[in-house]
Amino acid sequence: MVEFQIPERHAQLLEYAQTLTPPSGWKVEVSGDEIIMMAGPSVIHQRNLLVVREQFDAHRPGDLMPSENTDLASPNVGKLRNPDLTYIPFSVVGLGGNEVPAELAAIAVEIVSPSNPENDLVGKVRDYPLMGIPVYLLIDPREGTVTLYSEPADGVYHRQWSGKFGDIVPVPEPFAFDLATSELVRYPVVRD
Repeated sequence: MVEFQIPERHAQLLEYAQTLTPPSGWKVEVSGDEIIMMAGPSVIHQRNLLVVREQFDAHRPGDLMPSENTDLASPNVGKLRNPDLTYIPFSVVGLGGNEVPAELAAIAVEIVSPSNPENDLVGKVRDYPLMGIPVYLLIDPREGTVTLYSEPADGVYHRQWSGKFGDIVPVPEPFAFDLATSELVRYPVVRD
């Protein structure tokens, strides 16, 4: 595992971000020197998340609980991320608070936002393996694609599976099932 030292300014940024109270329907994330605020998701986003969550729930290990929009914190690498869906141990309830140590998450699921796709496609592909999240499922309704990242080591994912809506995604342990994507819906095409 790669060891990281968090600079003092990153620790201060994380501390500051945790004091913010975003407007209703907004969420706050921290990546490096940036505080990222995002608006709430669209109905298509929510529908796609439901399609995925129902399948994961059916294959959820008994010691994990689903959680939407939970702050996953990695102070050692200066990251605070908030995936659309994650599965975390029931034991984190005993920790209290609003944050969960990121390395306890079994997966992070993201539905790409049309207003800020780089956050999911670049920032989180970079941050999630650094945070110790073993699997990252990325669904892009703009393009109708699905990407599954796994096997993090040395701060990067070493395995990537890519497909399109309609393909079957081979989800690894601890879920170990084939995710059907035929019911996912694309965002409407916007013409200039």
